[in-house]
Amino acid sequence: MRRNCEAFAEIALHYRVLVDVATRDLATTVLGERIAMPIAVAPTAFHRLAHRDGELASVRGAGDAGTLFILSTLSNTAVEDVVAAASGPVWFQLYVYRDRGATEALVRRVEAAGCRALVLTVDAPLLGRRERDVRNRFALPAGLGIENLHAAGYARLPGTTADSGLAAYVADLLDPSLTWDAIAWLRSITKLPLLVKGIVRADDAVRAIEHGAAGVVVSNHGGRQLDASPATIEVLGRIADALGGRGEILLDGGVRRGTDVVKALALGARAVLVGRPVLWGLAAGGRAGVAGVLELLRRELDLAFALCGCPDVASVTRELVEP
Repeated sequence: MRRNCEAFAEIALHYRVLVDVATRDLATTVLGERIAMPIAVAPTAFHRLAHRDGELASVRGAGDAGTLFILSTLSNTAVEDVVAAASGPVWFQLYVYRDRGATEALVRRVEAAGCRALVLTVDAPLLGRRERDVRNRFALPAGLGIENLHAAGYARLPGTTADSGLAAYVADLLDPSLTWDAIAWLRSITKLPLLVKGIVRADDAVRAIEHGAAGVVVSNHGGRQLDASPATIEVLGRIADALGGRGEILLDGGVRRGTDVVKALALGARAVLVGRPVLWGLAAGGRAGVAGVLELLRRELDLAFALCGCPDVASVTRELVEP
């Protein structure tokens, strides 16, 4: 996590001057969906641990900010309720279970609910050893579950374990044998566009597109899976060059400032996703807290556009970071 943040700080912005920036337009599109700014909400688990309204507050805050919300498989709120509460687009982050029947039923359910894309997470065949979770024997409190997996019987984490309950859940239920063939299988059961999340290598990004993905999310799972994984902003440029415009690229990991967003756009991302900051806003103020965090980032991004000589997203080019 620290490396994700520090890598942004090491990149300078070689700003342009004497450009007309009297008005700025931050709007962009992701998979054809228009959003008010190139900042969207990353999928994160268990929002009701942060606030009683959970994912409902988060999706409403995202809507207040005019942007996209990605719902986690491990959400504490049913997908139908989240989509009903949304005023903007909702995508669904997917883990593939060993039980392919349960996975297929989940995919069909989220499509029927109105989600507009799938985001397949591929960097968690097992859960990284999150030592605080092990020490605390992490488990969900009574009354909270994985709401979209009740029908399959997979809604509860193990209640008593010598390890993290989430690690035990992942080891028991998620499919560690997943290969690139999973993309074709998912495309055969849904019409939703598919992005592959967890990419840090250019060759893997190319494979994802060649196997039928609509795009990739350059991500190292917030730094919580493999120690010594590269910072996402470090690898973004290589991935963008390798794809050469084939498929859309999103990035998460370490985005904390509006200038971070500019750097990601300059290196080839269509937009960035923020996870932890949204949860901080949710914990502090529910819906208003989420909207407030996104508004802080929007204002910083607007100022950064002005100071970089960029009136719109299209003007944020590689020359800002590699003059």
